[in-house]
Amino acid sequence: MKIEKVICTRGVTGFFFDDQAAIREGAVLDGACYLGKPLTDGFTTVRQAGEAISVLLVLEDGQIAHGDCAAVQYSGAAGRDPLFLAEKYLPELEQYIAPHLMGRELTEFKTLAEELDNLIHPKTHKLFHTAVRYGVTGAVLDAVAKAQKKLMAQVIAAEYGTEVSKREIPVFTQSGDNRYENADKMILKGAAVLPHGLINNVKTKLGYRGEILAEYLKWLKERIDSRKPYPGYQPVLHLDLYGTPDEAFGRDNKKIAAYLESLAEIVYPLKLRIEGPVDRGSREEQVRALCELTELLDSGGSGTQIVADEWCNTLEDIKYFAQRRAGHMLQIKTPDLGGINNTIEAVLYCKKLGIGAYLGGTCNETERSSQICVHIAMATGPDQILAKPGMGVDEGYMIVKNEMQRIIALEKALGRID
Repeated sequence: MKIEKVICTRGVTGFFFDDQAAIREGAVLDGACYLGKPLTDGFTTVRQAGEAISVLLVLEDGQIAHGDCAAVQYSGAAGRDPLFLAEKYLPELEQYIAPHLMGRELTEFKTLAEELDNLIHPKTHKLFHTAVRYGVTGAVLDAVAKAQKKLMAQVIAAEYGTEVSKREIPVFTQSGDNRYENADKMILKGAAVLPHGLINNVKTKLGYRGEILAEYLKWLKERIDSRKPYPGYQPVLHLDLYGTPDEAFGRDNKKIAAYLESLAEIVYPLKLRIEGPVDRGSREEQVRALCELTELLDSGGSGTQIVADEWCNTLEDIKYFAQRRAGHMLQIKTPDLGGINNTIEAVLYCKKLGIGAYLGGTCNETERSSQICVHIAMATGPDQILAKPGMGVDEGYMIVKNEMQRIIALEKALGRID
């Protein structure tokens, strides 16, 4: 089976691009907008609409495969590729990527994905934008699956020597700034991991002594206890702090660790995961800080788990963090890794080293990229997967949960899909 035609079209994502640097410097949320001056290259406002590019591959038998190019909410931050605007990157796809796809035989995913992921831009002499590689390789996976009459998860499992999971992967839901009402939605739906919280400002969300977040966790634990959807419901609490404890506690790792231990005491017996407790401005400094924090928490007998995110962007980064045990769990932020072949490798590498694998991504993806990530999760078995796109809980949770259930049902009923 060959690719007969490549069609690219502009699309929108499930959220926004946000200028993280401007938000940290005090940009004020006004309704759905931020008031303030953008600080990151490419941004014309602190918040702007998320953009995507759909890559459609027409196969010679008339089937159409589909992947979406998308980038993370905080594009251009912490070493990531710049803002992904469709107007700029769609012509690159059509001019440089499409010719590599036309007429290609769809006998194997891995080889073709790695080739596309490593293509060098003829003008910049660098790899193509991570979002471009993400969407194109997603479309290729779908094309190979259609050519072989298999599920995408089955293609991955066959090529990487794994098995498709027969049970659900725990789904992690994120609240955005609406962390109270959205927490109720998560509890009602019985989400396995919640609420993310978007704690990205010290003054309004963490507190200069961490008191605002502590009060929120007291409320959240009481809410779970009083509104649990079934007896024995005990979700994992996962909060993303975006490095705000650095500002609150003067980059003192011992004080930060003590604070995180106090949060674990508040939510006990629920398990607590803290993502992004620090942001030290470079990969080396980030690894050094997370290693020390992890050791401090472990030596103190704390049940708190550290989740690495910032500066852990590429497959190389993930291997580097995992080898040094810079955190108990690593977020594999899918668009940042470029080709989805890298996401697959990242999950398997973390599992091999005994490091928690969080198949994440961003609220700023599309329904299609989210569905493809579910197939990756079901074939590789990470510890949790992000509900995406969007910050409204319902939509992202539905997309991820339903795709997972379809895979389980089809595998059970039919096995190989012929």
